[in-house]
Amino acid sequence: MMLLKDILYKVTLHAVVGSTSVSIKNIDFDSRNISKNDVFVAIVGSISNGHDYINKAIELGASAIVCEEIPEDIVEGITYVQVESTSRALAIMASNFYQNPSENLKLVGVTGTNGKTTIASLLYQLFKKAGFKVGLLSTVKIMVDNKEYKTSHTTPDSLTINKYLKEMNDEGVAYCFMEVSSHGIHQNRTEGLHFEGGIFTNLSHDHLDYHNSFSEYRDVKKSFFDKLPASAFALVNVDDKNGLIMLQNTKAKKKTYALKGYADYRAQILENQLNGLLLKVDESEVWTKLIGSFNAYNVLAIYGTADLLGLEKVETLRIISELESVAGRFQYLISENKITAIVDYAHTPDALKNVLETINSIRTKNEELITVFGCGGNRDKTKRPKMGHIASALSTKVIVTSDNPRNEDPETIIEDIEKGIEPQNFKKIVTITDRKQAIKAACQLANPNDIILIAGKGHETYQEVRGERSDFDDFKIVQEFLKQLEK
Repeated sequence: MMLLKDILYKVTLHAVVGSTSVSIKNIDFDSRNISKNDVFVAIVGSISNGHDYINKAIELGASAIVCEEIPEDIVEGITYVQVESTSRALAIMASNFYQNPSENLKLVGVTGTNGKTTIASLLYQLFKKAGFKVGLLSTVKIMVDNKEYKTSHTTPDSLTINKYLKEMNDEGVAYCFMEVSSHGIHQNRTEGLHFEGGIFTNLSHDHLDYHNSFSEYRDVKKSFFDKLPASAFALVNVDDKNGLIMLQNTKAKKKTYALKGYADYRAQILENQLNGLLLKVDESEVWTKLIGSFNAYNVLAIYGTADLLGLEKVETLRIISELESVAGRFQYLISENKITAIVDYAHTPDALKNVLETINSIRTKNEELITVFGCGGNRDKTKRPKMGHIASALSTKVIVTSDNPRNEDPETIIEDIEKGIEPQNFKKIVTITDRKQAIKAACQLANPNDIILIAGKGHETYQEVRGERSDFDDFKIVQEFLKQLEK
């Protein structure tokens, strides 16, 4: 139990009705989870407004309410705390409730359109191999040193973040690497956390269903760097024109990385093959199993981060040569028939272009490149024709299919994608709405040495059609179909 006034430390209060010296057992923003002596935080969400559930929370035993508007009907004996933003207040309260766990380890946030999961996951691997206890908060999973938990959001809610950070404290974790999404920043989920550093990867077309414009999307990312303390570092990719924008108002120590321009950390690609990259990093050569120029940027980001966190450069490069690719990020297999299948999470125009250009830079052009992809339903519709254009221009065959249609009609999504396909590329296109059948068709079309790219879902192990989720793993499915062809 904690006193409400201790949980509210550093929260800007507009008004208080009742006593803040009441004892609190727990905090929650979901009224269904409230029990006796809890504090209910009424969050204004895009789907529902927590203020509509204040009375329900009180009925279930809440002794305090944190809200943006104090209700007209005050219940005697209940403490009401009015704040400007309940989502920001929740994040600060969560930190206080769990004894500010981010201050007891070195927390590094990774933000940008593409590369967040790969960089956070590779840093987790690198620091584990360097002998440290490490935490990971990512799209794919949450790791508390060796203990794994499933996750459903890129940036979990602030209570979940602090709960796992506290568990990391209890387990003696020294470093934690965390994906920081634009949604998470905008919804104040990272408020109140103490960051040792921030990494910016790149910025391209994504989430414009949520953010009103590209400039708003960029500025939300920038606000993460604006809030970094002077004790932290800000490491940005300056080959992306938005990299320097991220640094404009930060108090943090400014550091840069690049493949093309001048930067604090630079690399040159010496060899780019289907089994890895040979890089020259700060005058030292390193071989990595990671593939493609986009992974050269990821390697540079983790190299720079490791240096800024005090690891020896030579030791870092040695460990980089041992790192394994992340599930669903350019994850590939080669069948007995010499067909290469690549599964990648590429679900934005820029990511799809990067993956296809990487494959084209490696292949001999004597083989077919068969791309299977779709676009998610109930998400940014403007990227669909762009992805249709990119896939058809950079592949020899394309099977347009479903991704996660969610509550949208899969056929309508496919029609949107086809609007971006130019007439000269029509003959390359096949549409198969059922994703499993699309993958099967790609395997049947492929000859020895051909390459199949299955893009969009990556690490996901489900498909959501008409609002219902079912088991679906691109990598397992293509593996099974290719095995059947070997018989």
